[in-house]
Amino acid sequence: MSPPCHTSALLLVFMALAVSGAEQSEERSCDVIGDESSESQMERALLKKLEPLSPMRFNVTVEKGKTENYIYHFRVCREVNSTLHDFGGLVQTDRRTGKTTVIGRINETQVFNGSDWIMLIYKGGDSYGRHCSGEKRRAVIMISCKRGVTASSFSIISEEREKEQECFYLFEMDSSVACPAENSHLSAGSILLITFVSLIAVYIIGGFLYQRLVVGAKGMEQIPHFAFWQDLGNLVADGCDFVCRSKPRNAPAAYRGVGDDQLGEESEERDDHLLPM
Repeated sequence: MSPPCHTSALLLVFMALAVSGAEQSEERSCDVIGDESSESQMERALLKKLEPLSPMRFNVTVEKGKTENYIYHFRVCREVNSTLHDFGGLVQTDRRTGKTTVIGRINETQVFNGSDWIMLIYKGGDSYGRHCSGEKRRAVIMISCKRGVTASSFSIISEEREKEQECFYLFEMDSSVACPAENSHLSAGSILLITFVSLIAVYIIGGFLYQRLVVGAKGMEQIPHFAFWQDLGNLVADGCDFVCRSKPRNAPAAYRGVGDDQLGEESEERDDHLLPM
């Protein structure tokens, strides 16, 4: 093989390895059961809501006498062991024998919610042996609301395998992602008051800085629109006088002074008889 051909072949090999490595490094996520077109907006929104939990790994150990000693490994919408490419989202490991069993796979996911919880279901696990008519295992994870906690208290509640069909493993955990959005406790009046106070503060501080730094004002003159605020009292008084006055300014007074024209003619009768003789 000529040197140019050899170099081209090496480049092709390196490119193939790089593409393969990139595909392997990209972790698979939950795939809701059914066609992609049949996924509802609610399911997509719930999966998006669970995204903060995807980097985390959860483990719980269960030991029942000498017959059962297992570790359950769980990830939210990610494979527990991405190198196996088995879509295992919840896996059981037997601590005595090291045997692993996939309880549920992320490529067969169901998700729904209530007011303060999210139910995540992985179907398509490894088949039962003697139990449940040999159907495939299924993991049900109840995620309950707990504010201030990203994720905690992962535990197994029970395994229902004594039925003929619809057997399942039930797990639970706490997380703030399952909590509803908190409503604002501020009323409309409070919001308007905060906005008004903020605008006043901006006006006073901004005006003060402008008067001091740009105009070069000193003392009381640094107050924005100082002359206006000085005349504010007179303006308010004029406004009240204009609004509250019931009669025009030029209307005559309701009373008249006592003048000479209102005095009667002097009586002809005199009080001479009252004088001493």
